[in-house]
Amino acid sequence: MKGYDRKTIGDLLEGALPWQQTKQIMSSYKDDDRFLKALAAHQMRVPWKARILLPLGENLYIVLKEGQRVVRCSCGFVFGDASRNWKLGAVVLVRKTRQELEEIYPHADVCDGNWMELREFICPSCATLLEVEACAPGYPIVEDFRPDLDAFYSEWLGAPLEDASGEASPNEHGGSSLSQPPDRNT
Repeated sequence: MKGYDRKTIGDLLEGALPWQQTKQIMSSYKDDDRFLKALAAHQMRVPWKARILLPLGENLYIVLKEGQRVVRCSCGFVFGDASRNWKLGAVVLVRKTRQELEEIYPHADVCDGNWMELREFICPSCATLLEVEACAPGYPIVEDFRPDLDAFYSEWLGAPLEDASGEASPNEHGGSSLSQPPDRNT
């Protein structure tokens, strides 16, 4: 299996690789430390030092900030606790009139605003579009997912996350904190 260096993974995340190379990387087996390389590449893209625990999107992350897991935009804006739906802290632009929807869809493809609306979730600090929902008018704001970070790090990556005190709770694999990728051959 071919491994990729951190720069190549960073270029992949930036969309800077030629399509053939991108396709090859996406289609091939993933190297054991791919997630760690991707985290490092994401960390180098942002202007703040809080540790990224999980990317949620192109400009949205769960980070460890002052001992708390929070959702943060790449600009630094904090949406709040990671156990809460971050969209509730975003600026929401709702498109439901024909004129508003035609700004996005060509005339022939515009939907009926009585049946569907577009919700654009925008960072209140930098105005970056973070997510779009297409749903029936009045439908509650969707929470895409709430990751179990402790299980992901412990069971999938083989090393538990540190808690707010900096202590790592031991797991069944004997790991402590995640600084090295787990050895998949043991």
